Amino acid sequence: MAEISAVEKHACPACGAQAEWNPSKQMLVCPFCGTESPYTLDADTGKIKELDLDQALRELPREDPASRPERRSVQCQSCKAVMDFDQTRVGQNCEFCGSPALIDYTEIKSPIRPQSLLPFKISATQVRDSIRRWYGSKWFAPGALKSKALVDQLKGLYVPYWTFDAKVRCPWTAEAGHYYFVNEEYRDNQGRAQVRQVRKVRWVPAAGEIDHVFDDQPVPGTRGLDLDLLRQVEPFPTKELVPYDTGYLSGHVVEHYQVALVEAAQGAREAMDAQLMALCGRQVPGDTYRNLRIGPDYSDRTFKHVLVPVWLLSYTYGRRTFQVIANGYTGVLAGRYPKSAWKIFFAVLAVLLVVLIIALSNR
Repeated sequence: MAEISAVEKHACPACGAQAEWNPSKQMLVCPFCGTESPYTLDADTGKIKELDLDQALRELPREDPASRPERRSVQCQSCKAVMDFDQTRVGQNCEFCGSPALIDYTEIKSPIRPQSLLPFKISATQVRDSIRRWYGSKWFAPGALKSKALVDQLKGLYVPYWTFDAKVRCPWTAEAGHYYFVNEEYRDNQGRAQVRQVRKVRWVPAAGEIDHVFDDQPVPGTRGLDLDLLRQVEPFPTKELVPYDTGYLSGHVVEHYQVALVEAAQGAREAMDAQLMALCGRQVPGDTYRNLRIGPDYSDRTFKHVLVPVWLLSYTYGRRTFQVIANGYTGVLAGRYPKSAWKIFFAVLAVLLVVLIIALSNR
């Protein structure tokens, strides 16, 4: 697997400053003089490849320090995120929680380089507008929060993901339940004899087999983001991946994966098994089933390590830290926000008043 440095210089042809990837224009733009530089992939970058999972698990590559001359890996002591910074950048704070407590990180074992990525397509301006609308829709948010210029803290990050492919043949066994009804006599409150229908289940053995193909089963490689929020902004359209090229990363911070390949592969297998249970459950005849067991046989297992774009707003309100995340390709947004105790109190009070008025009017 080729190893490519994630941080390279992309100098502005006009002034020589570092050009940055502009999602709106889909090209490199100098933040100082505004010069636009149409960007094309390096011919040596190659095509996106699916890597053999079993082979990779047996032969994980070792770190070659010489392959990362312009990168500095640091870990935040607050949220534990690991980021790759340009060596020339100093005085950095954590891009995830804002903490200045960053230390050099040298404990990454057997790193696997990303071979493809999803470029930013949604601009920071679009995301800021979406966040303002999102805040405005949250009635219980404190008024002071809505008036603060929190969107100025928006950061563009490339977050690591693993994707897994596999073919599977999955035999299954279960007990299929078929409903039937019988008449049952009973006595009502007045002691009179009555007849009602009661549903019963007839259980019979059932078995079958399905063939299925998993394509790009995603597993986040990050620990710096709120995973519940990240799942809410999925999917990242992996069909739109492009070969890894540092031009797309210019101006953004890259997070190093902290979920290793072995752990990610296990997570993908568990997710695939859960989906197979659901698929096999649909194959069981009858009206219901129980004791479903599957015996999946996986083959042609492959994986990719990819980078996906995320806009992150991390802010502190009171003593708590909150995150708002936006998919940098689709614009889908999810976040958490503080809630005003006074607004909740008055909302509950209003509901109680309405209930009281209705109760009095029905007297």
